[in-house]
Amino acid sequence: TTEGQTRKIARFVANRLLRSGEKVLTADAREAAFIPDPRDFDAVIIAASLHAGHFQRPIIDFVKRNRTAISGKTNALLSVSLTAAGSDPRDAADLARCVADFVRETGWMPERVHHIAGALLYSTYGLFTRWVMKRIAARRGGPTDTRRDHELTDWEDLAKFIDAFTATPSARLRAHA
Repeated sequence: TTEGQTRKIARFVANRLLRSGEKVLTADAREAAFIPDPRDFDAVIIAASLHAGHFQRPIIDFVKRNRTAISGKTNALLSVSLTAAGSDPRDAADLARCVADFVRETGWMPERVHHIAGALLYSTYGLFTRWVMKRIAARRGGPTDTRRDHELTDWEDLAKFIDAFTATPSARLRAHA
């Protein structure tokens, strides 16, 4: 996470899983000393934000180091980006390319990939970044009022994805084995 929306999404996922009776642990890939070994879990969900068409280096490094352990579990990638809020067919193609690049770089092929919109957090941006983000949002028909932040995350869609993830037979079998 850069501005905090991916962390907020991870907390939402964790709370949803906890309410369904699952045991959950979240970790930030930037805090290497506190990242548990994926082999100790039944399932792994990687939530990663896209910036300028690339996933962030700490998550790439974590996945590269742990791809075998992650692949041996029920797993998913939550790809967080502003592009996920778009409806242009080119947006879907761009997101697919970003995931393909991630797979190529890390060697991990997620069982499931879910694209989830992030947020335009104008209040956290410096002057130049705010200007750039406003121009991008304007071109794509997004919110351009820089006096406030704009959360674009579809929480209901994310809840449905997590519910489907936990309902899969492989997740249930591993969770209760």
